Amino acid sequence: MSAALHLAKPDDLDRLTSLVAAFHAEQRIEQSDAARQAGLAPLLDGIPHGAAYLIGPARAPIGYVIVTFGWSVEFGGMDAFIDELYLRRAVRRRGIATEVLISLPKALGDAGVKGLHLEVDREDEAAQRLYARAGFRARERYMLMSRKL
Repeated sequence: MSAALHLAKPDDLDRLTSLVAAFHAEQRIEQSDAARQAGLAPLLDGIPHGAAYLIGPARAPIGYVIVTFGWSVEFGGMDAFIDELYLRRAVRRRGIATEVLISLPKALGDAGVKGLHLEVDREDEAAQRLYARAGFRARERYMLMSRKL
């Protein structure tokens, strides 16, 4: 099984929406398909604030990763957040997510991104181990805080 990344395009919206719906169901994120598509479509249309990548074969993806972009004075330029990373249950524990988490930062770094961030459930030790294997580290003095607008 390959961890090849393919930049999602507008004609991938239905494939991506079904993968995102599966991830949201697992995570108990309630959102309508219309709202999901409204959040995804601009990424597929080339909005400069982020990108969606399909994982695996482009016509039959096994997962996806969504990256959003920002700016960090501390990191010295553009930074990025992994907003969502999902693999179908049937292909998990094969090293695919690790491959993605190693190849994606290389590609983003080559494009000028200075830092890559993600958030992880404090109680999800398996995910924390995965992210640590890929070089991510907890920032002991910091935690992510959010405000929904």
